[in-house]
Amino acid sequence: MRQPSAIEPPRGGLSVGEQALQAQTALLPYALAAFGICLPAYVWAGSHAPNAAWMSVSFVIFAIGWGAFYAVVNWLKQPQAADPRRRARVQLMGGLIWAAAIAQIAAFAEGAGPFREPLLLAALGAAVVCVVFTAPWLPSLLIVAPAALAGPLVGLFSRSESREVAQISWGAVALALALGLVVNRILRRQFALAAEREVLMADRAEQAEAARRLARSKSDLVATLGDEIRNGLTGVAHVLAAASGRGGRAAPSRAQLSAALDAANDLLSVLETTLDAETAEAGRLTVRPQPVDVVGLVRDLALLARPQAAAKGLELRVHVAPELAATSGAAVADPVRSRQVLAGLIGNAVKFTVRGRVEVRVALNEAGRLAVEIVDTGPGLTEDELAVAFEPFQRVARTSAGTTGAGLGLTLSRQLARLMGGELRAHSALGVGSCFTLELPFDRHATAAPPLEAGPEKTERRRLRVLLAEDEALNAAMLRAHLEQLGHQVVHAASGQRAIELARVCDLDLMMIDARMPGLDGHETIGALRAMDGHAALTPIVALIGGDPEEARDCLAAGADALLRKPVTVPAVARAIAEALASDPAANDRVVA
Repeated sequence: MRQPSAIEPPRGGLSVGEQALQAQTALLPYALAAFGICLPAYVWAGSHAPNAAWMSVSFVIFAIGWGAFYAVVNWLKQPQAADPRRRARVQLMGGLIWAAAIAQIAAFAEGAGPFREPLLLAALGAAVVCVVFTAPWLPSLLIVAPAALAGPLVGLFSRSESREVAQISWGAVALALALGLVVNRILRRQFALAAEREVLMADRAEQAEAARRLARSKSDLVATLGDEIRNGLTGVAHVLAAASGRGGRAAPSRAQLSAALDAANDLLSVLETTLDAETAEAGRLTVRPQPVDVVGLVRDLALLARPQAAAKGLELRVHVAPELAATSGAAVADPVRSRQVLAGLIGNAVKFTVRGRVEVRVALNEAGRLAVEIVDTGPGLTEDELAVAFEPFQRVARTSAGTTGAGLGLTLSRQLARLMGGELRAHSALGVGSCFTLELPFDRHATAAPPLEAGPEKTERRRLRVLLAEDEALNAAMLRAHLEQLGHQVVHAASGQRAIELARVCDLDLMMIDARMPGLDGHETIGALRAMDGHAALTPIVALIGGDPEEARDCLAAGADALLRKPVTVPAVARAIAEALASDPAANDRVVA
């Protein structure tokens, strides 16, 4: 990695070099004044020289140098002087202008008769003043100061009658240079401390801003979840109260039960999205890129969304570009996360479109990436509303009235797309519709497995013997109900040790192991199962996790074939089973038809 130079600003403030340039710039007006004060003495001494014409020419040259230096000082006050590299070049040029002016004074002194030595000593004094004014910035001290000192010293050493004065002058010059280097060292240390202080202040400001963002995020999280949980649980509670016969109410109708189930599912969706968003915000969300059949995935999701679209009178179509169908290769993404993003985008299009159609287009773009466009004829969004839609915990009031959600779907989808090396873009026109485009990396040499089966109807044909290791009774009952709804046989173990004992004596097709159990936890249980002899060590395993990335990594490292995050739904269970079985092709031969 390239290291920044001395004049490049560090994060949070000015570099040592920039501070040195600024310190030298602050001294330049005083340098201009010092040489201006010396000018009358130079003119008076020069007026006694026998060669008046040469004195006049020398004075004009000195005035030109003084004017050029004055222009440099004024330029350094302009906005274009902010570039540190240009500023460094200009300040060196200004210093060399003064060095040239001192050299021409020394050259003029050679013809000044009895005033030769006084003029050379005056020029040497001016050169020592240059040492003082170049001390803050080391390159200027090492370049300009020797150039300014060279002319007077050469003049003094050029004649034998001036040798004694020249040697004394040389000692004074050496002392001045040494003091200049000491001053430069002290200033550099001070500049380094100031730069470090600026970095620390920048870090503190970033941490304070991160704390403010976290506080706002937590506040928004509590407010959003409070509304969603209160509304969802209120409806469920009313239906359950009616089912229990409290208050003399009649038993709930099928429509009421369906509404309560929808409310509970919406609440689970909000919780799952919120947990993912918080995990992504903390930087702990991980993906596992691999070849994915996006075309098959899109068709599968469109099939699942078609009943909802038909209920609203919408046309839902999938269009695959002919050149993509004729091209080998596959997108490279996380299968579960890409399904999550596409399901959310297609679901939003169907949810917010009142009439017309929703079209999903899959093609390769000019950059060679796979682009999935979800186009709808919904209400459309303005540019400001589109920006709000991608903000966390923000919903567009004009279009989202009467719909559920935490306002995190698009934010999370964009984060997931970027984690997978892709991008999520959108454009919309008010009253016309919206287009959301998911871009994913595409590998022409990759081969994708078929998409995971999403619906319970695809899994009902397979009747598996499943070992369920779950210590919480309520969670175990819910998982058993989901598995039996899918047509599977369930053997329950309340601890990891019991699961190992049952795995030794039972002929199993699948095992579902909770990551957190008393005694042996999930990854220890999975590791023990994988260390067994015989059929049990090869049985596909689904790890039940609570959303912690460390749990997921531990379980996968121990030998789990798939992950299932709680709270679970029937489609999620079906997908996890399909993924685990897909990792072990031999398991399909053991399935009881």
